[in-house]
Amino acid sequence: YEFYVAGFSAFAIVCALPVLALLVLAAFHRSTLTFWLLIIVNYVIQWHSMPLPSGIPMSMYNEMLEIILIFLAILNVEETKFERTLNVMLFALIIWCGFCTLEILNDTCGIGINLGAWYTGARMMAFQLLYAFLIFIIYVNSPKQLIYYFYIWAALSLFAVFWVWKQQHLGLTAGENSFLQGRGRSTHIINGGAVIRLFSIYSDASNFGIGIASTAVAFLIAGITSKIKKHRYFFLFTGLVCLLGMLPSGTRTAMFCAIAGIASYIVLSKSFKLATSVGFLLAVALYILAFTNIGNSNANIRRMRSGLNRDDASMNQRTINQAVMKKYLQDAPFGIGLGMGYENVPANNKYRKLATIPPDSEYVFIWTRTGTVGLVIFIFTTLIMFCGASWIVMFRLKSPSLRGLGAGLCCSFVSIQLGGYANQILMQYPNCLVFYGGLSIVYVLPWIEKDWMAYEKAEIAKQEEKKRLKLEKKRESRV
Repeated sequence: YEFYVAGFSAFAIVCALPVLALLVLAAFHRSTLTFWLLIIVNYVIQWHSMPLPSGIPMSMYNEMLEIILIFLAILNVEETKFERTLNVMLFALIIWCGFCTLEILNDTCGIGINLGAWYTGARMMAFQLLYAFLIFIIYVNSPKQLIYYFYIWAALSLFAVFWVWKQQHLGLTAGENSFLQGRGRSTHIINGGAVIRLFSIYSDASNFGIGIASTAVAFLIAGITSKIKKHRYFFLFTGLVCLLGMLPSGTRTAMFCAIAGIASYIVLSKSFKLATSVGFLLAVALYILAFTNIGNSNANIRRMRSGLNRDDASMNQRTINQAVMKKYLQDAPFGIGLGMGYENVPANNKYRKLATIPPDSEYVFIWTRTGTVGLVIFIFTTLIMFCGASWIVMFRLKSPSLRGLGAGLCCSFVSIQLGGYANQILMQYPNCLVFYGGLSIVYVLPWIEKDWMAYEKAEIAKQEEKKRLKLEKKRESRV
């Protein structure tokens, strides 16, 4: 009650110590449950209907669980297979995290080194990526864990789609309405209320639209390639529902993210037949959006169609903003520094404009905080991570269904990166943990492929046995 009413006070901490001790003890004995708790907390942490105690940084919930999981893995070093972490993704993340650590010395604004601001920025832009990599590569260590993760991810995604349907047809909660009428009013209420962009359990509509579209990519590809019927039907159902669920967000980029993710699968599949058929369907879809008025009666489709309009006012404003940023950053090759926002940079400072102008893109945000040098390093390390995972999918995995799961995770990573290029959603909850963690799973797949084949063979045998018993029952009923 003290946490809820007064926030992070000394009395509340004292009262919580016994509960905290029990939670830590439970975590020691049930580290896997702590992992699943992290997945759930990560997904709902920004839900506007979720009451959280004041005074506690939102990132602390995730970070506390991540540090506990890494600590438990170190304590259980004999059973933890740390050798799996030694790959090119770790190499790329060390480069990026190392650069962001050196950014502590960045005093472009001339106001001295601000350790608190630097750590806040570095934690968001670098350290959480490393946490996601380590946790997923350590705790997703068997075929059953892999399938459990996909099912829990699917359940959370389906709940998010259900909640956006609830917002659309049954209305908003008090917390959601407060966000919509306050901070989100200028970006979520369009044309005087003719269109309301919905956001489900995410922080905002762009985050939801792009995140759920990228999720759809992963499940559609996993469903298409699965040999186990119950997995195939559930994954395809999840993918299609998520694809429809992105529409109420009114996020134009979401559609292009889904297209980019599916298009990237054409390359990873190494199938000319698939490339021609999917390529034709994508070309038809883009032609309908660009050169026809089909579906224009739907406000969400009209908004997504505006993404192809070069004269769109919103897109032009972003171009103007970036031109202004470019002039300032000519004198700041390492950016204005991590964590430097309007509350840190004085009003009379030369770089105040960079600290306050809306970046409208994760890549632009990284550019302003770390400069051209930082942006190049981020793009370079991202390409290393993606190419390493793609190499595994294309050349190292022999199981078609496991390749499908890996391809789905790689293609969803492409999708969310495109979303990060257009909107500031890449490092937001739940996207960072879901998609960077998902990419790290691909690096685990060669280690568990043998067990996966045995697991799949057993599941297919059960499937065939069930089919045989069903046929026998049907024949007996005829007699």
